[in-house]
Amino acid sequence: MTDAPPSPGQDALRVASWNIHKGIGSDRKRDLLRTTAVIAEIAPDLMTLQEADQRFGTRAGLLDLDHLHTETGLRPLPIGLGGPSHGWHGNVILFRDAEVIDHHRLSLPGLEPRGALITDLDLGHGRLRVVAAHLALLRRFRRAQARAILDLLEQLPPLPTLLMGDLNEWKTGPRTPLADLAGHFVLPDPVPSFPTRRPFLPLDRMMATSEGRLSDLRAHDTPLARRASDHLPLTAHLHLPGRRE
Repeated sequence: MTDAPPSPGQDALRVASWNIHKGIGSDRKRDLLRTTAVIAEIAPDLMTLQEADQRFGTRAGLLDLDHLHTETGLRPLPIGLGGPSHGWHGNVILFRDAEVIDHHRLSLPGLEPRGALITDLDLGHGRLRVVAAHLALLRRFRRAQARAILDLLEQLPPLPTLLMGDLNEWKTGPRTPLADLAGHFVLPDPVPSFPTRRPFLPLDRMMATSEGRLSDLRAHDTPLARRASDHLPLTAHLHLPGRRE
């Protein structure tokens, strides 16, 4: 079923997060133009991507960034890395118009290379901290990774914060990463996003601190999105203090 994006307050930010699976769709074909077309369907103001770079070697970015900008108006926020990567451990933050005030590239503990981006943005009428993350497949490492993110956030000056990404977690009980994150963020109800052919696991998550509010959280479930990756994108509207509703 395809749902039209709901109309938020005029100045709410349309936000999205998507594990693009390196452009490989449910048909096992790699098609990054299809990836861009799904992002254009969503029309976000702010978006985080996971698995947007090659995993090994030079970790080269996979997207055609000029084509992405032409089709969507989005560019990746610069994070101070040289070389061919679009982001950090495959995590990319896309935005229409923002100034980077500060950023941290966080290497996360675990057996496989994982990372998170923590970036402070000036939106022209307020600031927002964005956390883009892709956590491990094993729960004991996911919890350590969530704690590493929280430890860094606790050291930073307070700002309204939005965390988005593929957290690879569907349980919310004690001693889970989501239980740890719930001490810092307001966790919305889970939205199934994986696998695309029949989504039943809420592996992808969005959550904001109490200064902000997420509304209309849903999976972007269109025929093209179901073909373009093994995860459906999540979309929502973010309402921040100082933004006119």
